[in-house]
Amino acid sequence: MRLSLATKITSIIGLAIIIILVLTALFAPLLAPYEPTAGSLRDRLAPPFWQEGGSMAHLLGTDKLGRDILSRLIYGARTSLTVAVIAILLSGSFGSTLGIAAGYLSGWGDTIIMRIVDVAFSFPAILLAMVFAVVFGASFFNIIIVISLILWAEYARMARGETLKIKEMDYVALAQVAGVSKAKIMFRHILPNVATTLIVLATLQVGIVIILESALSFLGVGIPPPTPDWGTMIAEGRSYVATAWWLSMVPGMAIVVTVLSFNLLGDALTELLNPTRQP
Repeated sequence: MRLSLATKITSIIGLAIIIILVLTALFAPLLAPYEPTAGSLRDRLAPPFWQEGGSMAHLLGTDKLGRDILSRLIYGARTSLTVAVIAILLSGSFGSTLGIAAGYLSGWGDTIIMRIVDVAFSFPAILLAMVFAVVFGASFFNIIIVISLILWAEYARMARGETLKIKEMDYVALAQVAGVSKAKIMFRHILPNVATTLIVLATLQVGIVIILESALSFLGVGIPPPTPDWGTMIAEGRSYVATAWWLSMVPGMAIVVTVLSFNLLGDALTELLNPTRQP
C-alpha cells in the first residue's frame, strides 16, 4: 500500500523527531550540560542565549532556582517517554487480551467485559486520574498505573471489533476443525492479525499519554518534584509568564512537537496498514 506524497513527507519528519527524542532520552546523562536538579540562585531566571542578558552557559535559560532549562527539558523527555511506553505496554497487553477473549468466546463473558468497557469510557479521563492520584499518592509508579487503567478500555474495544471479523475467516474455522485449542487460536491465529491495528492505536496514544501525564503534573498530582517533568516545568513557570516566558514556553513547545510527531507517524501507519484504504 503506497503513501501519498504529503503523508510521506510528514511521516518522515515525525519519525525523525521521534528518533531524536528517543536518543535524547536514552543518552540524557551524556547530553545534558548540567544535573537537572542542580541550581544556582546567582543564575536564577537567566534568559535564553539569544535574548539580552542570556549566555551560552545556559542555552535555554534557567528557572527560579537557577536550574538549567535545557538539562531539565532533556531529562523531562526521558520521564515522559518512559511513562508512555510502560503505560501503553501494560494497558495494551491487558486490554487486548480481554478484547480478543471477549470477541472470540462471545457469550456472557463478552457481555460483562464490554459493559465494564462502557463504564470505563463514561468517566472523564483527567478527573479519574486525579482521583486515583490523590487517593494513592503521586509517584512515578502510581501515575503509570493510573494511566494504564484509563487506556485499557480502548484496546479492549478495538481488539474485540477486529476479532469479531477475523474469527469468521476460513483459516480460523480450519483450526477449529483440526482440534486446535481456543487459547492457541486466539494467540496464534487471531492476535497476529489484530496486532497491526493495535500498533497504530499505540502510536497514536503516545501523545495522549504525554498530554495526560503532563496535565497531572501541572495540576500537582503527577510526577513529584524534583524529578524533571514537562508538566511540572510549565506549572512552575506560570507565575513568570510576563517576565520569564521561557519557563513555560520551552516545555510547552516540547509537548506540542512530541505529540504532533507521534500523531503524524500514527496517521502514516494507518494509511499504510489499513487494507481497505485505496491507493
